[in-house]
Amino acid sequence: MSLIIVHLLADFYLQTDHMVQSKLKNLKKHILHHFLVNTAVLTAGWLFIYQQNDTVKTVVWPVLFITGTHLIIDLVKIKLVDQLSARENLNKLWFFILDQLLHLLMLLIALQLFFQKSLVSNVDRFIKLLFEEGRQLDASSTILIIVIILILGTTVSGHIIRILLGSLPGQLLTFEGKYTFKNELKEPAYPQKSNGERALSEQYNYMVFNKHDMSRGKLIGYIERLLVILLTYYGSYPAIAFIVTAKSIARFKQMDDRDWAEYFLLGTLTSMFMGIMFGILLREVLN
Repeated sequence: MSLIIVHLLADFYLQTDHMVQSKLKNLKKHILHHFLVNTAVLTAGWLFIYQQNDTVKTVVWPVLFITGTHLIIDLVKIKLVDQLSARENLNKLWFFILDQLLHLLMLLIALQLFFQKSLVSNVDRFIKLLFEEGRQLDASSTILIIVIILILGTTVSGHIIRILLGSLPGQLLTFEGKYTFKNELKEPAYPQKSNGERALSEQYNYMVFNKHDMSRGKLIGYIERLLVILLTYYGSYPAIAFIVTAKSIARFKQMDDRDWAEYFLLGTLTSMFMGIMFGILLREVLN
């Protein structure tokens, strides 16, 4: 489980937004992150658990295997995703999920090759953890599981939602209001032809938009899903409806725009679904 946490940290916390957008250009930095964090964790494991084993077998070869397979998987994924158009968000999401599953499989294979931890037994252990009654977890395993679910429910879920939604037309601009200005230019009338004055009138309409603070929206999403996970764990489902209502009220003015309304609805439903799913998973594992 510690290797899974390391993978998630290197993939989702040690990468900047610029690195994600230019993955191929920054691939060396990304792989270096994985190399360093895996080396640190496996070295700690050797010092505290596998000290009697050969350092090369328990540290060097696993690090090279995990880092090398990660590089190959990422290169293939980047080449395949680059062939997709900007609107094929669902296909990009499937590539992302497959990419993460392959990374997880490589970690399990590394455990079998270098630490004699059978891949089948690890999968069987996870299934029993979910469905077997009366199982007991030690404190360290409990903490690691909680950390994994929290990472999945915040950063990983946020990345999935961004892939699925893509971008709203207009750079996610928020409609704030409409203002009308009227300008009249009067000129003296010709008294010999008509009475009164003639005037030239011009009317200007201004649409005022406000650009989103993306970091603030990301933080709101994290807090939202953490609350949903916590409420699901304790079975407080009605309170989840209150969160959705509060979000809808805050965005009420923007619902006049159909594109924005669909974007908001898809993002909210996806976020809620993932929060509830991870909340149920946490409850099944810990209870």
